[in-house]
Amino acid sequence: MSDMKAALNAARERRSGGDDAEPNLNPIPDSGSRYDKPIVIAQENGLPIIDISAFLDASSSQEARRTTAKAINAACVNYGFFYLTGHGIPVTKLDEIISLARDFFALPLEEKNKIKRFDAGGPEGGDGARGYQGLGENITGGLQDMQEAIDWYRDWPEDKRKPGDGGPGSVKSLQGVNLWPEQPQELKPVYMDYIERVKIVGKALVHAMGVALDLGSVSKDAGNTTEDEEVFVRNCDHSFWVMRMIGYPPLTTPHTPGTDIDQFSCGAHTDYGCVTLLLTDPTPGALQVQLKDGTWLPADPIPGAFVVNIGDMIERWTNGLWKSTLHRVIHRGQQYRISVPFFYEPNFDAMVKPLGKCVEGTGGRAIYQGSTYGEHLLTKVFSNFYYSKRTDW
Repeated sequence: MSDMKAALNAARERRSGGDDAEPNLNPIPDSGSRYDKPIVIAQENGLPIIDISAFLDASSSQEARRTTAKAINAACVNYGFFYLTGHGIPVTKLDEIISLARDFFALPLEEKNKIKRFDAGGPEGGDGARGYQGLGENITGGLQDMQEAIDWYRDWPEDKRKPGDGGPGSVKSLQGVNLWPEQPQELKPVYMDYIERVKIVGKALVHAMGVALDLGSVSKDAGNTTEDEEVFVRNCDHSFWVMRMIGYPPLTTPHTPGTDIDQFSCGAHTDYGCVTLLLTDPTPGALQVQLKDGTWLPADPIPGAFVVNIGDMIERWTNGLWKSTLHRVIHRGQQYRISVPFFYEPNFDAMVKPLGKCVEGTGGRAIYQGSTYGEHLLTKVFSNFYYSKRTDW
């Protein structure tokens, strides 16, 4: 990872200016109806289901890969969301991830606060992002979200860490170390193993997306700016990934149909980066995706499948051909809901700007300027927490 100073400065300026493989589940549907009539079909049958196994198996045929890529393109054009199967991570492993999260959130607050997130630059040694956040600390659209969570990020290079202004032990934004709970004891090793597994899925998925955009075969001596089918793979080869472990108690404020919703488990938002691979417990009706007609579609979990959505960086790379879709969480069920999204992101210093072919396919004019992913991420992290006031980047 190269020097991040330029990204940090750019973010300041922008803010101041305003091993157990299982059989594949749910193969690609034969019918194209969900793509031909996207809004109507999605409301009746749900989001598309796509099998990624062709991009995880080196022996897969080109025809199988083209079929998967075609389905991804249709899903990204019409929804920005889909279910992903064929990823090779056993259901038992996925269930364990959910179970350990539930065990953690059931602990007393005193125990959870042992790894509390603190603002960057302070004497507590926080970096403004990593660690546990209590109910109401996270905000979306200016409103407090009714959730608690832990955030983990890719390790910041030790030789790139800079001291904060809070004295010895203080650090700048994002430059701290990940905070792992003492209980459950097995959570850290299980989650670290899971991170390695899901990173492989993320790499396969962004490769498939490059094929879906018909960017052409891999170029000889290709670099990060070379626009071929592996352009996303190269720009994510040191992915500045993020993983959240989220707990949602049921909302307590009743809602009268026809009136504005004034309490959210997580307010409407788009995701920051490349692709999100979301794992949740079986709770129905909580996650909602906004369709092109403005209606909200429940994205209920399918056992063994990830819910996938594309993020802001993919929208920028594709010049808006693929949209980063608004989604929200309104959990009014009876049980405590668990969600563990993994955000497979670009490299921190990856330059993201519209791809030439996508510009041509969207009218010939680039509607986004180029910027690094790190710059975008820092502006988001700064504004994401209710108690965050520091600007020590």
